Amino acid sequence: MSPTSQQGLTDCLIRARRQGLTPSALDWGDALDGPAAAYAVQDQVAAALNWFGTATARHWKSGGPSRSGALTHAALPPAAVRASPADFSDLKLHGLGIEAEIALRLRHEVSPELAATLTPESAESLIDAMTVSVEVVASRWLEAGAAPALLRLADQQSHGALALGQWQPYRRRDWASQRCEVQIGAAPAVSFTGTHSLGDPAWLLPQWLRHLTRHGASVPARTTVTTGTWCGLLPAEAGDTVNVGFDGLGQVSLRL
Repeated sequence: MSPTSQQGLTDCLIRARRQGLTPSALDWGDALDGPAAAYAVQDQVAAALNWFGTATARHWKSGGPSRSGALTHAALPPAAVRASPADFSDLKLHGLGIEAEIALRLRHEVSPELAATLTPESAESLIDAMTVSVEVVASRWLEAGAAPALLRLADQQSHGALALGQWQPYRRRDWASQRCEVQIGAAPAVSFTGTHSLGDPAWLLPQWLRHLTRHGASVPARTTVTTGTWCGLLPAEAGDTVNVGFDGLGQVSLRL
């Protein structure tokens, strides 16, 4: 079999989104040579589908399994970002999963020069507001979460949809004691305490902002990022109702 190309992969993902297809990742294992190529595919798919027009993406996902590993980032299509109570039943999503998260919003524009200087401590001053959020994980790949990591990254890091709760002013919290509860469909509710993989949702801001400014553009004020799961990836099915609550921070509900 001849090697596959990055452009071929891009075209495959565009067709998958336009036509509701689920191609096999097995056909594209050699199409990418690293994260930079995967991010280029993200950008090309977004441009081809005109998610943002001439504007800058205003909603993002970012996160990773630990502070010692590489974080990943993806811009989110506006049509799939909705306020709670959110109904996503009109979307055809494959390989569904639920992640309970906290989203953060920027107070003001961030230039490449500012982003280059940030530390987790100094970046906290950039946050305007926070809210409970639910990342609906979905995949264009037939293998869903079993697809290779680079192919999942190229597919907007397996983004399906995002539900946002009520915004409130940002304040530092004891995240190690933060409790959240997730209830999906008819399954019993499950709770988690202090389980964010980075220990603090704001810790990722410097890496995320340096990623967004890497081509020289500034990040607009009020840009939002959802910051990684507190509950791992919980399975869900079309038709499920999902309720997520964070003690002291609010709730989000959605229908798949």
